[in-house]
Amino acid sequence: MNRTLIDIHILQTVPPSNINRDDTGAPKSAVYGGVRRARVSSQAWKRATRVAFDDHLDRSELGVRTKRIVELLATMIAEQSPDLADRANDLAAETIRAVGIDVKAPKKTGADKKAVAEAGYLVFLSRRQIQNLAAAAIDAADAEDVPKALKAAKVKDLADRDHSVDVALFGRMVADQADINVDAAAQVAHAISVHPVETEFDYFTAVDDLNSDEETGAGMIGTVEFNSSTLYRYATVDVNRLADNLGDNAATQRAVQAFVEAFVRSMPTGKQNTFANRTLPEAVVVQLRDRQPINLVGAFENPVRELEKGGRVKAAAEALRDEAREIERAYGEQPVTTWVTRVGTDTASLDDLGENVALHDLLTAVGILVGTRLEEQS
Repeated sequence: MNRTLIDIHILQTVPPSNINRDDTGAPKSAVYGGVRRARVSSQAWKRATRVAFDDHLDRSELGVRTKRIVELLATMIAEQSPDLADRANDLAAETIRAVGIDVKAPKKTGADKKAVAEAGYLVFLSRRQIQNLAAAAIDAADAEDVPKALKAAKVKDLADRDHSVDVALFGRMVADQADINVDAAAQVAHAISVHPVETEFDYFTAVDDLNSDEETGAGMIGTVEFNSSTLYRYATVDVNRLADNLGDNAATQRAVQAFVEAFVRSMPTGKQNTFANRTLPEAVVVQLRDRQPINLVGAFENPVRELEKGGRVKAAAEALRDEAREIERAYGEQPVTTWVTRVGTDTASLDDLGENVALHDLLTAVGILVGTRLEEQS
C-alpha cells in the first residue's frame, strides 16, 4: 500500500535576532559542511507551531501539556459536578494515579489556597481525554472503594483514546506507562542557516529617567548576542500514522492543513520584543511523497555565498531546486505532486519543481489530495 507523506521545505530570512538561545544566552548554532551555522532547535519550532494551532483549530481538538494535570482535572470535575467541588482535588489525584501516572505530594500555594498535588513530569492529554477522566471520577465518587471503581472504569484506556491533533502529531511519552505512549506523526528538523554565520554583540545602555541634568552616565549597561540568517526549515508528516492516531479521516485532513499552515507562519518568540524579527518565508515547497520522507538539507552542505548577481535567497532557491532534481534522478524518488508558494523573483527557480500557488490554494490542494488518498486507502 502506498503511503502518504507530506514534506515541507522552507527558505526564510530572519533579520538580526536571537529567537532560540542556548544556556549562555547566545543564539544556538551548529557546524554543518565544516562551517558554523545559525540554528533554531526543532523543539522551539514545534512549540511555536503548537501555539499557532489556536489560530487554526477549535480548542476542543487540542491538548494540554502540564505538570498541573491534577488541578486541571479537579477544575473539570467541579465544573461538571459542583456538589463534588470540595472533593475534586482528591478525586482528581486518585484518577491520575489510576491511569498510572506518578503524582507528587501537594505543594503549598499560599495561605488562602488549598494545596494541590502535581504530576512528577509533564503530562500531555487531549481536552476530550480530560473530560472523559472527569466523568469517570464523578461516577466513581460515591463508591465505597474509589480506586477500585476507577480501575473498573478503565480510566487508563480513557487516557489512550480520543487523542487531540497536537498529541497525534507530536506524540506523547509517559515514563511510568509506556503502553499509553503515542508515536509522533510529525518530524521537525533543526532549522539551520544556508550560509556561515558569526555571532554579533549589541552593546546597549539604559538611562535612569529620574536622573537630574547634573547626573551623567547610564543606569544600566549590557550586551545582547544576535545573528542574522537565511534558514532552511524542514518538517514531514506521516499522514497514515496520523490517521491511525486520530482514527478519523476528516480530522486527519484538518490536522495536516493546520500543521502545514502553522509551521509555515509560526516563529519562536525569543527576544522578539528586542528585535521585532517576525518574518514570513521567501519560499515554501510542499511535496506529497508515497515512499519515504526526504530532507533536502544536502543542498546547503556547501554553504551559500552572496554574489553580485544575487543574494543568499536566490542562490539558496537554486541550490534547493538542484538538490531535489538530483534526488529524483539518482534515486527515482519522484514526488506524487509538488506545490510552491513564494515571493519575489529570487525564488523563481523553484517553479521548476511544481505549481506556483498562493498559500491558501496550497492548503486547499493538500487537504483535497490527502482526503482522497485516505479514502482510497480505507
